[in-house]
Amino acid sequence: MAAAASSTLHGVGAVASAKPRSAAPAAARRSVRVAAAAAKGGAGPARGRMVARSAVAAKADQAAAAAGSKSGGHEVLMFEALREALIEEMNLDPTVCVIGEDVGHYGGSYKVTKGLADMFGDLRVLDTPIAENSFTGMGVGAAMKGLRPVVEGMNMGFLLLAYNQISNNCGMLHYTSGGQFKIPIVIRGPGGVGRQLGAEHSQRLESYFQSIPGLQMVACSTPYNAKGLMKAAIRSENPVVLFEHVLLYNLKEKIPDEEYICCLEEAEMVRPGEHVTILTYSRMRYHVMQAAKTLVNKGYDPEVIDIRSLKPFDLHTIGNSIKKTHRVLIVEECMRTGGIGASLRSAIIDNFWDYLDAPIMCLSSQDVPTPYAATLEDATVVQPAQIVAAVEQICQ
Repeated sequence: MAAAASSTLHGVGAVASAKPRSAAPAAARRSVRVAAAAAKGGAGPARGRMVARSAVAAKADQAAAAAGSKSGGHEVLMFEALREALIEEMNLDPTVCVIGEDVGHYGGSYKVTKGLADMFGDLRVLDTPIAENSFTGMGVGAAMKGLRPVVEGMNMGFLLLAYNQISNNCGMLHYTSGGQFKIPIVIRGPGGVGRQLGAEHSQRLESYFQSIPGLQMVACSTPYNAKGLMKAAIRSENPVVLFEHVLLYNLKEKIPDEEYICCLEEAEMVRPGEHVTILTYSRMRYHVMQAAKTLVNKGYDPEVIDIRSLKPFDLHTIGNSIKKTHRVLIVEECMRTGGIGASLRSAIIDNFWDYLDAPIMCLSSQDVPTPYAATLEDATVVQPAQIVAAVEQICQ
């Protein structure tokens, strides 16, 4: 039991590196099922072809992909990048399936699964009733039996109804089964503060899920990393929650034509700098970059890091930046009390206290239900002017 609970990730009860007794037979059984499914007509030209199920991309491969494809790549919106990732992984592996409300012929509430039901059929793209606890539990059971389900919450706030399945089942079954079961499931969907969506549809669930042992969390912020993180999450042997911001689906970016994946445990250096480290993720990346333009004009040189991996934190990248700048500002859309920023600040204090020349500052959303009125809604979320003022205070 102890071996099954051991972790190679900071803060995540990941699949143990030592294989449990039943791992080899289970892997063999899964290979047989995959081959059989492919032989019966796995969708797409790559049917029957398998890829290594690795959650971590080699840095050299990632750097090559980031440099762009030989043919120049192609422009996609973020929801299209997520859709491409699903199509590619479903073509490569017949055990990958999609479960959720309106994911089938309607194509999902933000069209991430548009056309997938026609490509792969109603059993691999399964429309469900409005019952988050039921279909999330069904996804966990499917993962235990060798499938790789991608469960969509129509809105992340709705997944609170499935908190028991996400916590007691997704996060803990690998441990409580003594390593007999892996739970390779992806739970994804739109969240964050939108445009006058009201309190219940403006939830930031990062703070709810971060304390669940065994669960991994990532947040995409660009079409490039949305596709790469989705593919890596599907290939991971761990349960992964992928947070997508409702206001970022229509972001456009050129991505490589060649296949690539992003590391689930690696932060992204957005802007190198010397004076202060700004740690952020998701939509706040763009508020920070807007503030960075003003800060540069005022003579400051901020280093901006998109942490991307909300659990575990990439303390290697974060630490190297702090050792250079000696000042830290955390900017998040999550709630201030018990949020990602609070956990990140604690980790920095524990590991890099001696490198700090100023107190860590954290800008977070107000601890209030998100108002419907646009002006009040804006007042609850961190704005670029606040980021500029915070940096000026830290660098005094």
